[in-house]
Amino acid sequence: KKISRVIKMKRFGQVFRVAPSLQRIPTGSFAAAAKKKSVVKPPKVNYTHKLESSSTTPEIKPFQVIDLNGDVVSPEYENIDQDLLIKMYTTMVKLNEFDKIFYDSQRQGRISFYMTHFGEEAINIGSAAALDDQDVVFPQYREAGVLMWRGYTIDQFANQLSSNNLDEAKGRQMPVHYVSSKLNWQTVSSPLCTQLPHAAGSGYAFRIQGIPRVAVTYFGEGAASEGDFHAAMNFAATLKSQTLFFCRNNGYAISTPIQDQYAGDGIAPRGLAYGMNTIRVDGNDVFAVYNAVRQARDYIIQEKKPCLIEAMSYRYGHHSTSDESSLYRSSDEMKYWNDINNPVIRLGKYLSKKGWYDEAEDAKIRKNLRTEILTALKKAEKVLKPKPLDLFEDVYDKMTGNLKEQYTDLKFQLNKYPEHYGLDKYEPDE
Repeated sequence: KKISRVIKMKRFGQVFRVAPSLQRIPTGSFAAAAKKKSVVKPPKVNYTHKLESSSTTPEIKPFQVIDLNGDVVSPEYENIDQDLLIKMYTTMVKLNEFDKIFYDSQRQGRISFYMTHFGEEAINIGSAAALDDQDVVFPQYREAGVLMWRGYTIDQFANQLSSNNLDEAKGRQMPVHYVSSKLNWQTVSSPLCTQLPHAAGSGYAFRIQGIPRVAVTYFGEGAASEGDFHAAMNFAATLKSQTLFFCRNNGYAISTPIQDQYAGDGIAPRGLAYGMNTIRVDGNDVFAVYNAVRQARDYIIQEKKPCLIEAMSYRYGHHSTSDESSLYRSSDEMKYWNDINNPVIRLGKYLSKKGWYDEAEDAKIRKNLRTEILTALKKAEKVLKPKPLDLFEDVYDKMTGNLKEQYTDLKFQLNKYPEHYGLDKYEPDE
């Protein structure tokens, strides 16, 4: 009876329906609550009596530790020990060789899709090394190096890219849409910027639960034009989420250059506009990225507030295997970033000057890595695809009526016309 009962109230000439839960509150309670309210004083405002307008913000300069020649320009931040730095460099090389082989394998028709990280190796490995493995990553799609640093094996990558039965997502995701709950890595999602609100919410949960973890989310400067970017930034700033927003400003949103993407000074000023601690960094300098992320993480944990990092870099590979970037940029432009302002080459020069690495060692490591990666690819290609009828599992806890109907229809089709579905490539259904 209480549920069906509705009270109508008139206010400002309109009729409102009051929920049953509100009907049970004594009338006097509202008046009592109103009396207890503290009086909020208006904030003090410093007015000006001169009408002025502004269309610019102060320049935010990118932080740099080593220059293009591998020389140290900020000695205070030359703070990565030899063993860790060698590991970072070899992982950057590993990611580089991995990209070359799997890009070529797509061109050969062995996998259906791929995205490289050429030019953004320092962003991947520098940030990964500075984070804690318990920090939860909400990736975009060009952060496989972060996952690689955390221990995702070459075999696991190859299985996902081949969509075989050993893929953790059971072959249901596009290639490069990795997932690993064990490594605190959320599934890659194709739609732009959907991961940012999730990261804002996750960081908020960490704060209110008193957990010393960070939710870190990566995105490009093109994704920052999405509405979800602004919603996530505002939520995180006002709710004080333990969230690190990491923008990879690589110059192009597929074929859209930055001059057609925004009129302001990049993405960093937007962090300031939301009242968020903001850092701009040379994204091709692994020292700078490492120090910026480490400082940002310490700030987030200690102050219980979010932070934005904008890493200025360049994507000198194609956006994906569906793209041909020579149609919208010059070969001279790509050659400069590949040969001169290359993060792997820059760190290699630093290591060489330190006497910690040489070309012979580099060639040996690259050769061994190529052998390991090619072996993993060949092995993954021989593994059967998941059972076709597994398609309907894991959507709901229990299969719904419409899914049961679709399951039955597909099973009928597979049994009646097996020759049309190439079932020899799939695990047999029981």
